[in-house]
Amino acid sequence: MTTFNLADLWETLCDAGPDAGCLVAGPVRHTRRSLDEAANQVAHTLGVEPGTRVGIYSRNRAEYVEALLGCWKAGAVPVNINWRYTLDELRYVADDAELEVMMVEDEYVAMVENLDIRQTIPLGSWAGADASRIGFEKVPRSGDDLYVLYTGGTTGMPKGVMWRHEDFFYACVLGGNPLDPIKQPGDIARNATGAGFPMDPLVLGPLMHGGGQWLTLICMYAGGKAILYTERSFDAEKVLDLVARERATSIGIIGDAMARPLAEAALANPGRWDLASLVTLGNGGAMLSGAVKGQLHDAFPNALVNDSYGASETGAAGSEIGASGGDRPAFTADERTSVLDPDTLEASPPGVEGLFARRGYIPLGYWKDDAKTAATFRTDANGVRWVLPGDRAVRDEQNRIVLYGRGSGCINTGGEKVFPEEVEAAIRAHPDVFDAVVVGAPDERFGQKVVALVALRDGAPELTLDALREHCRKRIAGYKAPNALILGEAPRTNVGKPDYATATRIAAERL
Repeated sequence: MTTFNLADLWETLCDAGPDAGCLVAGPVRHTRRSLDEAANQVAHTLGVEPGTRVGIYSRNRAEYVEALLGCWKAGAVPVNINWRYTLDELRYVADDAELEVMMVEDEYVAMVENLDIRQTIPLGSWAGADASRIGFEKVPRSGDDLYVLYTGGTTGMPKGVMWRHEDFFYACVLGGNPLDPIKQPGDIARNATGAGFPMDPLVLGPLMHGGGQWLTLICMYAGGKAILYTERSFDAEKVLDLVARERATSIGIIGDAMARPLAEAALANPGRWDLASLVTLGNGGAMLSGAVKGQLHDAFPNALVNDSYGASETGAAGSEIGASGGDRPAFTADERTSVLDPDTLEASPPGVEGLFARRGYIPLGYWKDDAKTAATFRTDANGVRWVLPGDRAVRDEQNRIVLYGRGSGCINTGGEKVFPEEVEAAIRAHPDVFDAVVVGAPDERFGQKVVALVALRDGAPELTLDALREHCRKRIAGYKAPNALILGEAPRTNVGKPDYATATRIAAERL
C-alpha cells in the first residue's frame, strides 16, 4: 500500500508512467523507469539498516538524485554535504549527523579519507548492481520516516532540520501539485498522465541545499522533467543555451546575483535564444530587489516573475507573482502563515513588527539540539505549534507579509535597527552598481555603522560614499544609508546568498 513516504510515492508515480522523461543532468537523460532502476541499484549497494545516516557529497549531477531516491528506498536517511565545507566543518557535520556511509564524488574522496566513516561509496559505482526493488517486508516504510536537511543559517555550525516524510512532502514538495495537493498517497499516480502540474524547470541551485533539492523534487513528483545546471560555475549565456535547448518552462533563480546577469545577457543579445517556452521565472533563497525584478520583466516579457519565500525550517511559505515589487520581499499570507509577537505568540496587528511564523506541516525540530528546537519551535496558548525561524516581518493592510530580515544580521546604529537586505536593495537600484552586500562594523559613537561592499558594473565611473548616500536617501531613511563604502567585491556564497561572514571580515580588515 502506498504511504506518504517519498519512496512509496515515487514508485507509485513511476509504475503509472514509467517511460516519461523526468531528469536531465548534463549528458544523462532519465526516464522514470531508468531513474527508478538506478535508485534500486543504490539501495542494493548500500545494504544498510533502516535509519542509517548516509552523506551525499557531490555537485549537481544525475547520481545525486539517484542517491536520494536510493536512500529512501533502503530506509536510510540521506544527509546533504556542502562541498564548500572546510575539513573542520565537514568533520563536524559527519560527527553530528552520525554518518556511517558517505556517497562521494571523485574530487572529494581525499576529504572523506580524513573522517571516521564506516563505508565510502564512489558516486555512480552502483551501476551494474541489482536493479530490482527491495521488498516492503525488508524495509518498512511510512510517512514518519525522516528527511534531514543540514542548514548553515547565519551564525554557528550547521544544524540538521528533521522533517517527517509526510510533512516534508506537503511543505516542501507542495503535495505533488502546487495548485491542488493530492489528498491520498495513491493519487500521485494521476500525475504520471499529465493530470498533476507538469513543468520542466531549469534548476540552477545546488542539490546540496534545500532550494535545489526541493525544486527538483517538486517537478518530478508533479509529473514533470527537472533540468539540472551542472556547470562548475554560473554562466548566464550557458544557462540560456540550456533553456532554449531543453525548452525549459521556468528557471529557478537565487536572488539578484543570478537574476541580473540572466536579464542583462538576454537584453544584450535579442533574438539569440528561442525562449518562448519560458512561462515563469521563480526566485527563492535570496532577495530579489525591485530594480532587478524590473530588469527581468524587460528581458523576459512573456514570463511571470514568481518571487517566493521559504526556509529550511518552513518549507515553501509564500510567493508573490508578477508584482512590481519594492525593496523588501513581500508575499500573500495563507491560513498557516502569520506574524507573531515573539513574547506572547499572538498575532501582531497590521503595521506592527513581529516574527514570521508558520504552522501545520513543519519539522520535528533540530537533530540533537533541544535548546535550539525549543527556541524555534514553540506552542501558543491554544496548543498550536509554530516554527519561528527568526525573520522580522510586518503584515500590511493587504494581508501581505513584508520581510525585514534575520535579527542576527540586524545592525544597531545609535539604537536604530537597520536590516541589511533593505539597504542592499536600495544600493542595487543605483545604475552603476552591479551587486552589494551590507554589514555592520564597530563605531565608537553609535555602536555600529552601516558598511556597504559594492561591486560596480564594468566601465562604471568611481562611486563615492557621498553619491551613494544621496542615492540611498531617496529610497530609505537617512540613518540606514551607508556610513562606509568598500569598492571591489560583494561576496556571495556558492548558492548566491550574501556571504555576510566574509563581508564582515573584509570590512574589519579594510576599515
